Amino acid sequence: MSELAISKKVASIPPSATLAVTDKARELKEQGRPVIGFGAGEPDFPTPDYIVEAALKACQDPKNHKYSAGPGLMELREAVAAKTLRDSGYEVDPTNVMITNGGKQAVFTAFAVTLDPGDEVLLPAPYWTTYPAAIQLNDGVPVPVLAGSDQEYKVTVEQLEAARTDKSKVLLLCSPSNPTGAVYTPDELKAIGEWALEHNLWVLTDEIYEHLVYAGTEKAHIVSVVPELAERTIVMNGVSKTYAMTGWRVGWMIAPAGAAKAGRTYQSHLTSNVNNVAQRAALAAVSSDLGAVEQMRVSFDRRRQLMTGMLNDIEGVYLPEPRGAFYCYADVTGLLGREWGGKVANTSADLANIILEEVEVAVVPGEAFGTQGHIRLSYAVSDSDITEGVGRIQQLFA
Repeated sequence: MSELAISKKVASIPPSATLAVTDKARELKEQGRPVIGFGAGEPDFPTPDYIVEAALKACQDPKNHKYSAGPGLMELREAVAAKTLRDSGYEVDPTNVMITNGGKQAVFTAFAVTLDPGDEVLLPAPYWTTYPAAIQLNDGVPVPVLAGSDQEYKVTVEQLEAARTDKSKVLLLCSPSNPTGAVYTPDELKAIGEWALEHNLWVLTDEIYEHLVYAGTEKAHIVSVVPELAERTIVMNGVSKTYAMTGWRVGWMIAPAGAAKAGRTYQSHLTSNVNNVAQRAALAAVSSDLGAVEQMRVSFDRRRQLMTGMLNDIEGVYLPEPRGAFYCYADVTGLLGREWGGKVANTSADLANIILEEVEVAVVPGEAFGTQGHIRLSYAVSDSDITEGVGRIQQLFA
């Protein structure tokens, strides 16, 4: 009996490259090899104790053992609204907040409620590897807009305008950025927001790294600098990066009333409610001050400076200073077309394989993020791993 064909749409989507690198590093470690992995996109800290304690208490409360409201616990939605006012400087109606199973579901849902078949999404590149897949699975068309290292990986209004067509419907923004660590200034966001407003575009803004900024960088939120965009903007966020809660799987989407209603309907058929115990933990997180977050941020900043300095000491590598998130996105075009360890690196994917095979360090090639000639390294690892791992890379390319 022949095997039935699966959906062509789903079959066309590649697996997550970042997860693949992380899995490969884990597999090699389990074989006893001294692999250092810079692929992971998650904090290496444990979730703060007070959040864990809230979850333990929630486990003992029978009301958390049952279904709850599909859009999320109202207490959590209210807390997200209060946190948005505190951190982003503008008010949102709690009824327009929807709790999701991680930030990734918020991203997917935002595209689901804004895209019709053939609609184009202006997608600044380098981009997080999941964005094109989420767009395509929702029948949209990703339109990459490339900003290179010479622009500190930030697109301009002029570039966006050159890429815009009569099919353009959505602009995706991620600041601070995965994979580059780039952070748009308030003036840059204002110019982009006013342009998006002029051309009647949806703006989807991924703010999952909002609290991880460094070097005196000013945080900015596009709705706070262009308030008129509130009715055309969907915010995707969550607790995973800020509070070291990647495994808890709690995110949220903040949207105008119509899009929020559509998102609730969509989620009612997709997942029902989010895990109640995890929601109670998230409530403890977003209702608290940012003391524990600041401790993690200070550690990330120290590691950022360590990794940035070591990478820029390698001849042929150029790294614009990452000012947010916890990634270094190194321009390695100066290393391509040359032989390393007896192998020629024609692409950044070749280079990443050589680094893994020769010095047992896992990095993610730029092809995963829409740009050739780059590699991404996460500094959400220990100082000693950075010193040892980047040190091995320095020796390889010496």
